[in-house]
Amino acid sequence: MDSNKVYSLLGLCMRAGKVKSGELAAMEAIRKKTAKLVIVSCDASDNTTKQFSDKCKYYDVPIVFFGDKESLGHAIGKDVRTSLAITDKGLSEGLLKNLRILDGGNVNGEN
Repeated sequence: MDSNKVYSLLGLCMRAGKVKSGELAAMEAIRKKTAKLVIVSCDASDNTTKQFSDKCKYYDVPIVFFGDKESLGHAIGKDVRTSLAITDKGLSEGLLKNLRILDGGNVNGEN
């Protein structure tokens, strides 16, 4: 399994209108409980990483650290994006399944 599958699924989510991208929009989706999955780039700042980790833990939203800002942005047809919130349950489950395969099952820092 390669990461291209994940990036194409992100593109599909975007076309379906099920992605909130950027820190403010993603945080708002978490707070409003519409986020089913949060993806934060691996090259995000420590502050951003901690902010999203804490918020996702509090609201019980799965969070995954994947890719880089360039690739995440490119996957959804935008400029660089540090964070994405997926708002569709089915699409987020598909993404999680593929991310677990890529990462050996490590989601939310657990195995």
